[in-house]
Amino acid sequence: MQNAHPSHAIGVFDSGVGGLTVVRALMDRLPFENIIYFGDTARVPYGVKSVATIEHFTQQIADFLREQNVKMLIIACNTMAAVAADKVREASPVPVLDVIEAGACEAAKRTKSGGIGVIGTPTTINSNAYARAIHTIEPKYRVYSQACPLFVPLVEEGWIDHPVTRMVAQEYLRPVFVESIDTLVLGCTHYPLLKPMLLDVTGSRMQLVDSALAIADQAAELLAKQGLANPHRGRPDYRCYVTDVPVKFQTIGERFLGRSLGKVELVSL
Repeated sequence: MQNAHPSHAIGVFDSGVGGLTVVRALMDRLPFENIIYFGDTARVPYGVKSVATIEHFTQQIADFLREQNVKMLIIACNTMAAVAADKVREASPVPVLDVIEAGACEAAKRTKSGGIGVIGTPTTINSNAYARAIHTIEPKYRVYSQACPLFVPLVEEGWIDHPVTRMVAQEYLRPVFVESIDTLVLGCTHYPLLKPMLLDVTGSRMQLVDSALAIADQAAELLAKQGLANPHRGRPDYRCYVTDVPVKFQTIGERFLGRSLGKVELVSL
């Protein structure tokens, strides 16, 4: 691995397609940065796998991206971040950011009452990773977590503002509304696509924290601080690697990215 250079790409990885919401936020926040995305589409979902397996797969992907000479690694998958972020950091010569730490920092910064809600997949919620990260920042904050297992399939189906999705959201958020919280963390990379609908359902009760936007801000700050921001003002290079190309990947990927996906390369680890 060469030393990180400002012209090197940012490496972003996820167990599947969800991390493209992080790539989208990075493209908007850092329009001149080269980005390499890796989605482990052959082995998704990670949520049902053992800790040892998740750690092993995560390290494999991090190693692959480091071989591409990335200057920063971003763990865009909440499951990977909950289980393996520390291991990746220990082995990495370049800075490593993860969505859980970014979301927790942003929520802690924004809450006025100290009451924070977190919605995510059952695996992320059961890991208690957000609560731990928030309590590391401020032990007195109250964290209320709610698993929303139906959101991911609904998003992948394209039912972003479907009456069924709205009804499911109202059902999931009903117990959240009775808690005294003023900030709600979207603890899954699929959820930013539901943000307009969730803002509608939550109304003025609470502010939403989007981990994808939070990590894009963190990345921008870190690159500036370490002198690693890309000085070139030309068209950036975007590359996408996957371990399997399901038929729906292109369609779902472009919905997540909000633009054309470009060339998707198949690799085996």
